[in-house]
Amino acid sequence: MSDAEQQKVVNLDRGLFFVNYRSAEDSLSPPHVTVAPALGHERRMEIILHPDATEPTLWEPNSGLVVRVTTPGTLQVQVQPMRLGGSQAAVVRIEPIQSGRARVVTAQSESLGLHANATTEGLKVLGHVAGRGDVTVGPNAWIAGPTAPSRVEGVALEWPEKPVGLDIRYAVQFANGQAGSGRMVPLGAYAGTRGRALPITGVVLEMSGTDELEFVAEAGFLNAPTLRAVGKRVVLSGPTNREPLVGIRIGIERIAAAEQVAAPMKPRKPAGSGRVRVFRSRPRQESPVT
Repeated sequence: MSDAEQQKVVNLDRGLFFVNYRSAEDSLSPPHVTVAPALGHERRMEIILHPDATEPTLWEPNSGLVVRVTTPGTLQVQVQPMRLGGSQAAVVRIEPIQSGRARVVTAQSESLGLHANATTEGLKVLGHVAGRGDVTVGPNAWIAGPTAPSRVEGVALEWPEKPVGLDIRYAVQFANGQAGSGRMVPLGAYAGTRGRALPITGVVLEMSGTDELEFVAEAGFLNAPTLRAVGKRVVLSGPTNREPLVGIRIGIERIAAAEQVAAPMKPRKPAGSGRVRVFRSRPRQESPVT
């Protein structure tokens, strides 16, 4: 790879993905971004361009294209400066376009049994809902929630196929320091009550044993805006820590970490230094993890 370009590869599962050139360090002379299937993966994916575009190159931030992947394959993302010695720093997001069920953009890894196409399928979230009883959903699905708020009195997480070495614990909190409030329990255990009309006022989720995964959770509390939290340890509670929980959804996703591309064979000049960051999109209200 030459001084004038940077490149990284991203493994994509079967699906539809939006390649979004979000920002550049040099806004006056931004680098351009070109995407292409890796050598030998040309038949696995199709790049869909804007009707006015003639090549899979994004010339400035706030532009994008779509990649349709029929068989899991590797996409190359290459960044080149606009001028000699120009900036090569760009932020590119790979955003899955959902159709039916969620899929995860995966990064190549063998640690903790996380293979290139691993997802969090198999994760189950149970919630005990007042008037309905136990409700079990998959990852990123609401229990009660915005369209059907109802008091949630307990939760449990199950993940039989979790990666080896990954440890997950969680706790619920009650108002007035009721017994069991804040007590961490392991994966598979139930935290909360049943049939006691004792509302939950907070949920704590923790994980350890991996640098690749994080919780992505949302919760609704009575008369409060929906709260979203992302991280290895997340705490969900209302504005005063006393509002009852009336909806929750929990997912586990790969960390959208900015990765430094491989260094070129020749040292770069300081003026041309930079990096391309390619990672999953997050909603606008949260900052990308770097």
